Amino acid sequence: MPSAKTIRLNSLLLRVLLAYVAGVILCIALAVCAAVVIVQKDLLAGLELPDRAASLAERIKFDANGSPVGFEAGEADMDWLYGSLPSETAYRVLDAAGNVALLSRAGEGFWPPEERAPQLMRGGFSFEHNGMTVHGATELIEHRDKVWYLQYATSARLMSLIHHKFALPLMGTVIGVLSVILIVTFGLCAYFTLGYALKPLRDLSKSAAAISTRSLQARLQTDTVPSEISPLVDSFNQALERLERGYRLQQEFLANAAHELKTPLALIRAQIELRDDDKSDRDSLLGDVEYMTRQVQQLLVLAEASEARNYSFAAVAVQEVAQEAVTYLRRMADAAEVRLTVSGAAGGVRWRADRGALFTLLKNLLENAIQHAPRKSDVSVEILSDEVTIRDLGPGVDAAQWPRLFDRFWRGAHRRDHGAGLGLAICQEIALAHDWLLTAERADPGLRFRLSRDAASDPASATATRTRQRG
Repeated sequence: MPSAKTIRLNSLLLRVLLAYVAGVILCIALAVCAAVVIVQKDLLAGLELPDRAASLAERIKFDANGSPVGFEAGEADMDWLYGSLPSETAYRVLDAAGNVALLSRAGEGFWPPEERAPQLMRGGFSFEHNGMTVHGATELIEHRDKVWYLQYATSARLMSLIHHKFALPLMGTVIGVLSVILIVTFGLCAYFTLGYALKPLRDLSKSAAAISTRSLQARLQTDTVPSEISPLVDSFNQALERLERGYRLQQEFLANAAHELKTPLALIRAQIELRDDDKSDRDSLLGDVEYMTRQVQQLLVLAEASEARNYSFAAVAVQEVAQEAVTYLRRMADAAEVRLTVSGAAGGVRWRADRGALFTLLKNLLENAIQHAPRKSDVSVEILSDEVTIRDLGPGVDAAQWPRLFDRFWRGAHRRDHGAGLGLAICQEIALAHDWLLTAERADPGLRFRLSRDAASDPASATATRTRQRG
């Protein structure tokens, strides 16, 4: 039997959830690596500067003559940056001929001489200024049929300072916080989503667990099953069909064999009774025929009791059925010198049952009690609202034999007759068909059978009919 740890590791929900979480962690790791590479390789400069130049170009203000004179509100507020760091960052606007029309406070000294000036075309550029590298970008502006060029530039050390001292720590913090939020949020969403997606499988498992020999005609529903699982469910249903067919054939064979054996046994019995030879041999043969006849009859009853379609349920007065069983066994009890007593709750008790099956169950239990009860003792039947008990004062059952009490063809050591050992097995089948709980317990002295109608409704439960030992 697999351990709880193995079951947890084999959980489909756990595996898929771990796969999703691993995917999220891998994405976060790749994002962190990409951010580090971008910052360390100054790749942000190639991405940031063109965007910055384009942003400045969109906010240029022109005078009535169509010449640039400054920036709109927002960009004008950044003049403190260009004034405070004139050796680190600057901008300028040039006409198509390369003449400067608008210049930041850094002045012309920030820019390279004309022979080394960046070309007037959209894109990035770099140059050296006072021994440091400066990165920049050019953006084209069209206004009143005129073409202007805005150039924006920032020193590499300023960009490095901003990126390493501010952008990278901020990026790391943001990535860390977002990672935690992403893992928690995504993990919870994945857990509940997968739980909802796998709910049909849990329902299928419950339906499959409820199928027993009493409900072999049941099939698993595929309406709400995911399409990936439908072939498995269909295969299971086909296996159930084959199992039901084999079970029906077995039951039919058992019933047919019992029917076919009854007539030859009756003929053999008649022939033996008509013989005039030794009486002792005849009695011995008649005893063997009686034993075989009883075994065949019980096999027939067992086959019928195992088929749920043979039952017809209705409200049945339990006291009446118990009294009929006592009356039926009165001659047997008198021969064994055993007294049968029936007591019950006032007003009568009615159970939903098949009357014939209930009679067979009580008759078999009483017959078993009579066969084990000492002479001059009582076998009592007590009927309560939810249970019926039958007790004898016999030697009981040894602890080693207790688990075999309801086994087919098992016979106790203290019984007086030579029965087939199917009586209690028949009782078990009838109790299962009614969802009753049939138990046996030591009564000191004797044995007490307890039939209760508060059994679990799941017919597939292994404890629906069981033996219970009480010291």
